[in-house]
Amino acid sequence: MSNKENNIKEQFKEALISTARVISDDYKLNIKKTEKNSNFKKINFFDVTNLSHKNDFIRLRAEADSEALNRKFSNKNIFDKNLPKNTSCRSLYKIAEKIRYEILGEKALKGVGKNLRENYYQKISSKRKEELKDKQNVPIAEAFELYMLKKFFNLKLNTTSTKMLSLWEKDFESSIDKHFDFLNRNLENQDNYSSKFSEIFQEMDVFDSDNEESNENNDKKDTEDENKSENNDENSSINEEENKENEQQASYNDSDFDISEEQIDKEIENLETLKENSEILSKKNNLNNLNQEYKIFTTEFDEIAKAENLEDSNEIKKLRKNLDQQLVAFQDLITKLANKLQRQLLAKQNRAWEFDLEEGLLDSSKLTRIIMDPYNSLSFKKEKDLDFKDTIVTLLIDNSGSMRGRPITIAALCADILSRTLERCSVKVEILGFTTKNWKGGKSREIWTKKNKTKNPGRLNDLRHIIYKEADTHWRKSKENIGLMLKEGLLKENIDGEAISWAYSRLKKRKEERKILMVISDGAPVDDSTLSVNSGDFLEKHLKRIVKFIEDKSNVEILAIGIGHDVSRYYQKAIKITDVQELGDVMISQLSGLFESKNNFH
Repeated sequence: MSNKENNIKEQFKEALISTARVISDDYKLNIKKTEKNSNFKKINFFDVTNLSHKNDFIRLRAEADSEALNRKFSNKNIFDKNLPKNTSCRSLYKIAEKIRYEILGEKALKGVGKNLRENYYQKISSKRKEELKDKQNVPIAEAFELYMLKKFFNLKLNTTSTKMLSLWEKDFESSIDKHFDFLNRNLENQDNYSSKFSEIFQEMDVFDSDNEESNENNDKKDTEDENKSENNDENSSINEEENKENEQQASYNDSDFDISEEQIDKEIENLETLKENSEILSKKNNLNNLNQEYKIFTTEFDEIAKAENLEDSNEIKKLRKNLDQQLVAFQDLITKLANKLQRQLLAKQNRAWEFDLEEGLLDSSKLTRIIMDPYNSLSFKKEKDLDFKDTIVTLLIDNSGSMRGRPITIAALCADILSRTLERCSVKVEILGFTTKNWKGGKSREIWTKKNKTKNPGRLNDLRHIIYKEADTHWRKSKENIGLMLKEGLLKENIDGEAISWAYSRLKKRKEERKILMVISDGAPVDDSTLSVNSGDFLEKHLKRIVKFIEDKSNVEILAIGIGHDVSRYYQKAIKITDVQELGDVMISQLSGLFESKNNFH
């Protein structure tokens, strides 16, 4: 092999490594052969010595992406905790987890999805047409991978693969299909997903005839295997790839890949594009990791509801009328505050110019200089950049029982006022609320009780997140919804961390350059059902971690207003008001302050 080819391959290898490090957010990823005592992590698939077919490029890219996604999305402690006791189930369990994190990668990065799919299609097409009479001819793990690719990855199988799957498909369908919706909803929740699959595998009839004597004889070996699982996985991966290469050499003799600088440059360009896009994945997953550490018993009964769907139209109109009556008493204050904010914001929208520049637009007001003295230089001007432009504000309002009465009324009034005022100034506003569907845990707790009350179940209530007004919906079309906050039966418990995470995820999808999240609450997160069976600071710790992430690692500006309680222990920017009547003035002044100087977030 020439030095030129070696250099080209090494270049491709470095691009692969660099991309894997960025996607995995693990910059200690090391591909060199490591010593036994080395603390660096090792990846074994960056071997480019046999890079002679186009299929080798496809395989290497897909394996690099898959391993990076494994490190990014898969928590080893959660994986080990839910590992099935039956050793025969473990190979299927590993495949299920691999498909989970690869689907998450595909959703976040299209380039990753393309690489993975191309590799799977290549793998499927390389399967040999053998005599397939019964299950003995097809290993269950191989059939299960095909089932997962077809069912979860929506991959189209060829004739041979379809025949292989057909021998086992009924077994999988009878055990897994009824749980498909739950598994699909919990792809981002590794604990829920893996525990459900572990439960499914251990109940499958196909494993009942597992060789008990073999299991007893291999108990010690199994323990050693668990300790060396990573090495074994790597070795088996190498063996699989060697077999695959042999098959490829037999199948692709007529299509040998002529390695060239042009092809390598194209591959490197693809990898660099993926590397740039993976920054999105990195930011998203940091929040996912925080949510993974926060245990949830079940999300099956959680609800994100539009306000107009929670009550009939007559009741909503009645509540809005009640809110309008409350507005009358505050009319003078409302007019004063609204006009104050509008004047401040509109003033910031006025065009401002920089003068006496050497380039830009010609300043016609200074042309008299040239007439008076032809040796004077021309004067130019340029419009100043304004931070005000392209802004969205999300108001996230605590809809807990402790807000009942005057606090929730004032919160609803201020949400109404701000929505109208900001829209006049071309600032989009979203109004959200958070509570729970039930007191005392609801259906989540009922299921937990039936399952023998497992210890530390995590969040144990049914969430209800409410959309009162979407950012792109005008105030006039949503004004009746805001009155729904006054319905006392709606206000129950408050789980702030998950609500802020939800509001943040909605803001992140917006295209506006400036994003502001204002949280209105009356204290710490409280859910009696959850706190009675977990540590006393379970909800509080999650809230602090979520807020810390948004403050330090995102471009969303977050501030909070505590009604009657100091919430500065959760938020860097927090204000306490003792009288709910102060809320309107505080909200206005805080928003005004935000527009005066834009804060920089890391």
